[in-house]
Amino acid sequence: MTPAVGCGEERTASAARHRSTRFVPRHILRLCFFSAPRITAWAIATLTLIPVLVVASALLDPDQEIWAHLWRYTLPELLVNTVWLALGVGLGVSLLGITLAWLTAACEFPGRRFFTWALLLPLALPAYVTAFVWLGLLDFTGSLPTWLREAWGIQHLPPIRSRGGVILVLALALYPYVYLTARSAFQGQGRRLMEAAQSLGLSPVRGFFRVALPMARPGIVAGLSLALMETLADFGTVSVFNYNTFTTAIYKAWFSLFSLPAASQLASILIFFVLVLVLLEQVSRQNKRYAHSARGGGGSTRIHLAGWRGWLVASFAGLVFLLAFAVPFTQLLIWAWYAAGTDLDPRYFAFIGHSLLLSGLGALLVATLAVALGYAQRLQPTPGMVFTARLATIGYALPGAVLAVGFFIPVAWADNLIIDQVRAWTGREVGQILGGTLAVMLLAYCARFLAVGFSSVEAGLGRITRSLDEAAEVLGVTGLKRLRRVHLPMLRVPLLAALALTFVDIMKELPITLMTRPFGWDTLATRIFEMTSEGEWERAALPAVAIAIVGLLPIFFLIRDPDAKAC
Repeated sequence: MTPAVGCGEERTASAARHRSTRFVPRHILRLCFFSAPRITAWAIATLTLIPVLVVASALLDPDQEIWAHLWRYTLPELLVNTVWLALGVGLGVSLLGITLAWLTAACEFPGRRFFTWALLLPLALPAYVTAFVWLGLLDFTGSLPTWLREAWGIQHLPPIRSRGGVILVLALALYPYVYLTARSAFQGQGRRLMEAAQSLGLSPVRGFFRVALPMARPGIVAGLSLALMETLADFGTVSVFNYNTFTTAIYKAWFSLFSLPAASQLASILIFFVLVLVLLEQVSRQNKRYAHSARGGGGSTRIHLAGWRGWLVASFAGLVFLLAFAVPFTQLLIWAWYAAGTDLDPRYFAFIGHSLLLSGLGALLVATLAVALGYAQRLQPTPGMVFTARLATIGYALPGAVLAVGFFIPVAWADNLIIDQVRAWTGREVGQILGGTLAVMLLAYCARFLAVGFSSVEAGLGRITRSLDEAAEVLGVTGLKRLRRVHLPMLRVPLLAALALTFVDIMKELPITLMTRPFGWDTLATRIFEMTSEGEWERAALPAVAIAIVGLLPIFFLIRDPDAKAC
């Protein structure tokens, strides 16, 4: 009996060893497979974390002399100007965006169908382009004040070069962010919500303020947050108006004072403001539900505004459209027509070529990273992966000037290290290797605009059912092969939207291009900056028209493709 037991134990041990050699390698392979998405996501997130940590580290090691100088001569003005600008633009975009969104979503008035999409067209014009057009029209030497003085003897007009002027221009340029998200929220409420409010004795006006507006709060907050982030990140508009903010101060500290430490200290303060804004936006929606029934939303009855009320609303929408897009774009075309005869030369082919090259390469890189990040999140949809994806896309909330400083400092450090090593090994002196190259610009573009591409790709992947993945796995199509043969063909429209939106955003981007470009590498955006700095409005119109025409591309996707609205 004993040998039998021994043989049984031996066979059991042998089976156990067989099972261990059979299953442990598969388990290890499975762990490696599932760790690949995490590694991919964190590698992409590092692209954003590097400049953020570099800039934020300036607060941990402050230079007392720099801080004393900034606090005595710079910071008070910057803080006051930034706070007033954020408050003014926030109020302006909220009033314009919410009002126009409600009128086009819930009311019927003459021209409503036209204004529904036409009020998005200001997105095609960069804010700094709208700024220099209105400055050229309304400045003391502009065409309108000159005509009023000569024809009517009117000598004094409110100065456009003022805090109110820059707030008005930015509000006209950025209200579509609130309009787009708020209108989507109002459309999703359906008619039964307002009918229930009226059944409780509320008038349409009171029903809007007490029911419809609170229910649309998440969409409004999302659009307002985007507008405020663009306000804090703006460089071109405030520089045209000579209105000092943190972005202009960072540029002056770098290129006028030649002080990279001062620029990094200012950038660290600005990034603090931006992160606080992001945190407040998240906290404002935490533990709050705004659910409503989707039934009854289709074919909702609009509030018919007849007679003078309808024409008053149409006049208001038409005035906003004229001030925000029609007048600036028409004036650009007129100036460009006159400037083309004398200013259009072979240099413009270089400007256009540089802009197209940077925008094309940047859009391709962003789309590639967006697909990799989105697919990693699909393979492993855990809370940790979602957090990593959000961390990787936080760069859209950061101003371009901050990212420029955040990338330049480590690149300069790496350049100095390489130069020292080459000198030690060869005894020869070499110049910059990494700094002043397109690589720095493209890295900053990817960190800045990854959120634009990722939101479209994420929405597209969300529409692909898991059953397709399971069917592909049964057929032996897994991993990157499944991405190439199953997902990418189904992501054609979201990818086109991501490429178009990113392409236009990079073409309009000014601070990153201006602060990190190689010597002599001028683009359409930098040409506009140079001409507006000299007050040459007509000569700045020629490159501005080119950017504006290309800027109409995302409007097409915002109207035709629902996925692009998330961007």
